[in-house]
Amino acid sequence: MFIETRLTDELVQKYTSSGLWGEKTIGDYLAETIARCPEKTAVVDSRGKRLTYQQLGDVANRLAFGFLHYGVRKGDIVSVQLPNCVEFVCIYFALEKIGAIFNPLNATYRHSEVQKIAGYCESKIIVVQDVFRRFNYVDMVKEIKPDLPDLQHVFVLGETVPEEMVSFAQFSQTDWAKEVPAEMLAQNKPGANDILTIIFTSGTEAQPKGVMLTHNNLIAAEKSYIEALEIDGDDVCFMPSPFTHATGFAHGINMPMMLGEKSVSLDIWNPEAAIRIIAQEKCTYSMGATPFLRTLLDSPDLARYDTSSLTLFMCGGAPVPKDLMLEGEKMGLKVLPLYGLTESFPHACGRRSASLEDVYGTDGRPCANIEVSIRDNGVELPIGEVGEECSRGPNVCMGYFKRPDLNAKCFDADGWFYSGDLAKIDEKGNLVIEGRLKDIIIRGGQNISTKEIEDLLLAHPKIYNVVIVAMPDRKMGEKACAFIIPRDGQSVSLEDVTSFLKEKKLAMFKLPERVEVIDEFPMTPSGKVQRFVLRDQLAKQLEVAPA
Repeated sequence: MFIETRLTDELVQKYTSSGLWGEKTIGDYLAETIARCPEKTAVVDSRGKRLTYQQLGDVANRLAFGFLHYGVRKGDIVSVQLPNCVEFVCIYFALEKIGAIFNPLNATYRHSEVQKIAGYCESKIIVVQDVFRRFNYVDMVKEIKPDLPDLQHVFVLGETVPEEMVSFAQFSQTDWAKEVPAEMLAQNKPGANDILTIIFTSGTEAQPKGVMLTHNNLIAAEKSYIEALEIDGDDVCFMPSPFTHATGFAHGINMPMMLGEKSVSLDIWNPEAAIRIIAQEKCTYSMGATPFLRTLLDSPDLARYDTSSLTLFMCGGAPVPKDLMLEGEKMGLKVLPLYGLTESFPHACGRRSASLEDVYGTDGRPCANIEVSIRDNGVELPIGEVGEECSRGPNVCMGYFKRPDLNAKCFDADGWFYSGDLAKIDEKGNLVIEGRLKDIIIRGGQNISTKEIEDLLLAHPKIYNVVIVAMPDRKMGEKACAFIIPRDGQSVSLEDVTSFLKEKKLAMFKLPERVEVIDEFPMTPSGKVQRFVLRDQLAKQLEVAPA
């Protein structure tokens, strides 16, 4: 499959000559780490399964031959929908080894999202768990498979594997190197500027929005982040964010591997489990959406375990409240802001040396080698003025998969990526996010497209018009609220809305959690809905400052 990207010879020359891009791939970094510390623990999951770096390399190598046996070749896309687990990491490094493009799918996605994304990617293989959190992924794939003409094989992790699907347990235990010529590995080896992964983000649109990242993009991003966090191979990462999310994928798998760290993951967020694992594995740093840290610090189990090893928590996806930073400080935990997007991470973060006064109310300083500019219609604004946040650097993605329209909209001729977020740079050089141009809701770190929900609800027989807005929430940061104008003579309840969307197989985290019935929407003179008015109105009702 030919994939059009924004990679040019000029871009390669620019970042190669400056030393920010090289020839090494993620697989080359893994090989170096294995040679440096083969017996060191590489990955640990919440089931207690663990692998050393040598074992990780061996399993990834075996799986790479296995995927070749099943017809996967360089440039093919493989979709993987698994919770955080050791197998996820092994599959990723195996696919990287043969130049296949890794497409992680959030475990909360259901029929609608999986069919849309896997079909859009023309995925040859999809890997799923049999059952996770009481949801049957095997049944889901059976239902959507007729609508996926390119899908050749379904691999299932777990005990319930239909005859027509492939048992991952058997697949992973087979010595495929005996059946596949060794030279096929070399023939399919990727280059550093090849697409490594396509990660889909809801963004502002209901249409698929796949972010294409190369090996060099990811390596450059993680080098900048490592420098900012001041971490090394002696640190231990605790990753509660999903590996299918940019945070979990980049900072929970790739960054620890590059350093030779131990990476510990959690599949289902549970404060008690998180605290116990942090204590057992002596984790030194973590990162995730602000609600993770909120529930962690509020947990009564914190007093039962020794978590003194944990000294740093990076919060992203929502503003970090001052009381949360203060609570962290009391237990020796530095709580710092983190800002980035799947398209360009990490933009900015707080530094260990910064005082609370320096970083509170900000999103930290830009990371090394990543340019940040605040612009209005392409013109850079002075310090303190609010405009659209833009970034440029070796970390910025190669564009959106099959979306030349978005690439033209979000990237300019000089290589700047326009985030759609409103921001300013303060007098101390900190980035301060002020709001969003794009209509998304960030619920516990996960993006929800308002348009996707609105488009579905407009087909509801009782609904004349609907607008979805962010509702401030102490725990999750934001939740979805539906402002609805009913059809004449009809009444609409929250149950009406959620049951209808469940029938449409929408992911549970996207469901509105409040309904407001109104007669008309506030409008601009040009006829656009004033969403900010609805958000402010809702915030006043809830007696919370608007997000």
